[in-house]
Amino acid sequence: MAATLYVVATPIGNLEDMTYRAVRILREVDLVAVEDTRHARKLLEHYGIDRPLLSLHEHNEAQRLEPVLSRLEGGASIAVISDAGTPLISDPGFQLVREARRRGIAVSPVPGASAITAALSVAGLPTDRFVYEGFLPAKPAARRRRLEQLVTEPRTLVLLESSHRIRQALADLVGVFGEAREAVLARELTKRFETLANAGLGELEDWLRTDPNQCKGEFVILVGGAPASERRADEAEVDRILALLVASLPVKQAAALASGITGEPRNRLYKRALELADTP
Repeated sequence: MAATLYVVATPIGNLEDMTYRAVRILREVDLVAVEDTRHARKLLEHYGIDRPLLSLHEHNEAQRLEPVLSRLEGGASIAVISDAGTPLISDPGFQLVREARRRGIAVSPVPGASAITAALSVAGLPTDRFVYEGFLPAKPAARRRRLEQLVTEPRTLVLLESSHRIRQALADLVGVFGEAREAVLARELTKRFETLANAGLGELEDWLRTDPNQCKGEFVILVGGAPASERRADEAEVDRILALLVASLPVKQAAALASGITGEPRNRLYKRALELADTP
């Protein structure tokens, strides 16, 4: 186990979801880097694991980087865990893993629970292709702007949200995606009050408004991809904007401005702008 950084998944709620391998690895490593030492200590005690802990969270990861890497380079084995689920997925650890790999240190995944895959597996929405967006911006204007960039996304959309913002997030989803867009709310997955609700976004917003108890806990929001008719309409609007800009600007500048207006990738718009510029 020398000089290996293990990225270890832990349960998202139900403590029976810990893997045998995860328990073994956590018992054998020299150090466990954790998001919250108090939470981690309770979790590890449940499995009879007694290892030195080091806090590693979004506010101190940059400062902790060198000490942890030095120990790894000295031959130590270290595990990284988050408060729940798979580390680095909307959790700390990215800087550490990236730098460890850059320095040639072995990094090994110890897979397990993940709220994202758990929600997708039971949602009844297409899962062959999906887009994970994590947490939406906290500020309303920024949140709506981001949703407007995603409204024509054809793949199933996966979002995370807290109890504090779930109603506001649903209201913005309804405002941008419309009441009828198919969606699933997965609340408190694997926990005692696990709830799955599927309906149109408008109906889900009404459900939360009439039952405040359903606003408690942690949420995964899954939104069905945009229908083909909506995507075609959006593409026509993008072409209209590009054509107007190409008529009076160089292609590269027109694509950059169109990207800022529509949120579409600049490279894709540049190629399309070249096509429009060549069209008689």
